[in-house]
Amino acid sequence: MRPLTSDIQLYTARMNRTSIVMFIVPELVGSGVIEVAVKGEMYMRGVCTFKYAG
Repeated sequence: MRPLTSDIQLYTARMNRTSIVMFIVPELVGSGVIEVAVKGEMYMRGVCTFKYAG
């Protein structure tokens, strides 16, 4: 899984409705598509790692 590390990658994933997964090291904490939140939950970029699901 490739990480999303820049603002443009997160923005593009949101616009394309690309499925992603979120980790708070080392635990998987969620998955889904980016809206304003991911499946109604807010995840802070400073403590999470976001990766493409596919």
